[in-house]
Amino acid sequence: MSDERQPRTSWTFLTHHARVLVMISHNAEVRLRELAMMCGLTERAVQAIVTDLESAGYVVRSKHGRRNHYRVVRGTFFRHPAEAHHEIAGFLDLFADLPPGADPHRDPRSGHVGQYAEQHPEPQDGEPR
Repeated sequence: MSDERQPRTSWTFLTHHARVLVMISHNAEVRLRELAMMCGLTERAVQAIVTDLESAGYVVRSKHGRRNHYRVVRGTFFRHPAEAHHEIAGFLDLFADLPPGADPHRDPRSGHVGQYAEQHPEPQDGEPR
């Protein structure tokens, strides 16, 4: 037996809803498929999250031609009573410098590849996507 302690779960500090909201705040015309890839989720899961965010008033969706355009309502407040007096604008500002082309599966400090990337490796040259 090893004395090394392993984490019991692979939880993260940001929920999927928070991560999707941050990505939408960076690109108002992002497609669900792109959000899914950036967040390591299925398109169906992202669609449900965007619907949740829209229903709760955090995001307003409008059509521009055939594309959806999203507007994050920065003046809305967190849902949990412990944070309900804080607007989400401060949270979004915290992640404003997240590079748009960053690999969402790799921790930039440690180089660790996250669970999703390990389960869904990038195709090698010549392999179909």
